Amino acid sequence: FRALAADALANNNEQFLALAHQRLSASQQTQVGELAQREQAVKALVEPLTRTLEAVRTELTTAEKARLEGQAALGEQVRAMRESSEHLRSETAQLVTALRSSQVRGRWGELQLRRVVESAGMIAQVDFVEQSQVRTDDGLLRPDMVVRLAGGKNVVVDAKVAFLGFLEATQTTDERVRVERMAAHARHMRAHIDDLAGKRYWDQFAPAPEFVVMFVPAESFLHAALEQDPGLVEYAFERNVVIASPMTLLALLRTIAYAWRQDALASNAQAVLTLGKELHGRLATMGLHLAKLGRSIDAAAGAYNQTVSSLETRVLVSARRFADLNVVDGDLPTPAPANPQLSAVSAPELVASVTEQVVALDDLTPSTSAASGS
Repeated sequence: FRALAADALANNNEQFLALAHQRLSASQQTQVGELAQREQAVKALVEPLTRTLEAVRTELTTAEKARLEGQAALGEQVRAMRESSEHLRSETAQLVTALRSSQVRGRWGELQLRRVVESAGMIAQVDFVEQSQVRTDDGLLRPDMVVRLAGGKNVVVDAKVAFLGFLEATQTTDERVRVERMAAHARHMRAHIDDLAGKRYWDQFAPAPEFVVMFVPAESFLHAALEQDPGLVEYAFERNVVIASPMTLLALLRTIAYAWRQDALASNAQAVLTLGKELHGRLATMGLHLAKLGRSIDAAAGAYNQTVSSLETRVLVSARRFADLNVVDGDLPTPAPANPQLSAVSAPELVASVTEQVVALDDLTPSTSAASGS
């Protein structure tokens, strides 16, 4: 029994192990298939994320490179700006130092004046003259510029205004000194107004309007003076001095240039009027000649017809008797009378006499001149 039981147990164990192995193999194959499917599913989910992360990594790399390049360029620009600022500060300091000299300030003001005048489209020695001089009982007068007006008049422009006080005020860090130098700047400008008024340039460069232009080469110079002395412009007007900043002077010069153009148009209109008088006079003369020629042609035709009539009534009558006597063969030709159809001159410009034409044009002259002036 024990042997049978052992055999049965061994047999059962073998069967159990075979069945378990079979079941385990089937389960393992199923799990392998499911694992492969899950791997494919996970891979399908992860691949887009991988591509996205790769794109993000590429963009970050590009952005970092651009940031580094931009930072380097910005650093270069900051360095260049620092150098430019240092250069500008140095140049400004040199300019301020140079402008402390009255001669340099005067020359700089003259250069600024010339730039404004050229910006207005004016030409040297044609529309304006620089450093023109005239000798008077009080000495030699030499304004910076004389601008020529239409009609032969002149406007004197001075550019020697003082602005040393303004420069000193802008260079100091002491508020008390700044206020003091600004007040001195306004006093210097008022003193220069008195100096220009005393020179009376309009008398020495006549014909000229009764004022002189005081050119201030920078808007800030005039603004600072007006802050300290608000009545400075009225004070200058009372003394026949016109204060002009670059913008104000540019507007004044362009107005003068416009007056020049209007004067040129008026001159052209006068030239056209003179030419019209001459042309109309010649047309009237030609009309007289045509009328005389027509009368001469009529007189010639009348004389011709009288000759033909005399030929027919007196000469041909006797000549035809030769044919009646059989001396000659054939009849003599009879000339036809002349009857010219001349066109009469009817145009008023050609019919009127030369004197009438000139008188008519003279009557138009005032209205034409008025139209040109307006």
